[in-house]
Amino acid sequence: MVCRMFRIETEVDKARRDLLRSRLRDTNTTASPVLAALRGTPGEREAPLHVWALDAAGDLAGGLVGHTWTAWLHVTYLWVDTRHRGAGLGSRLLAEAERLATARGCTSARLETWDFQAPGFYRRQGYDVVCVIPDYPPGITEYTLTKRLG
Repeated sequence: MVCRMFRIETEVDKARRDLLRSRLRDTNTTASPVLAALRGTPGEREAPLHVWALDAAGDLAGGLVGHTWTAWLHVTYLWVDTRHRGAGLGSRLLAEAERLATARGCTSARLETWDFQAPGFYRRQGYDVVCVIPDYPPGITEYTLTKRLG
């Protein structure tokens, strides 16, 4: 019988994080022919995608931060200044990100939002709710939404 003893540590360690990420990536690549086929291709890397809206004074009126990976656009942040809400700026930012992502070969988009943010807005833009997580954080519901592009 093999006796295994482990020391468990909890400190933040960027070098170990990177090593773990690399080993997980290798394990996943070995287990998945799809991920193996991505290795060494342009689709393997995340590519930043940012869209900004500036007002007449050059101040930030809104923006979208996300990235593309494989055939997906992932919207991380979409924000419009309160003064400019209701004028279609959020729709324009999202449409431009989708246009850029489609030009990069993306066929789908995904994002997360909370119940008090914009699930209705995203539904009006053609997104479908694919996951609902109640109490994340407690008292708030998180939604994951996706959309087919093109």
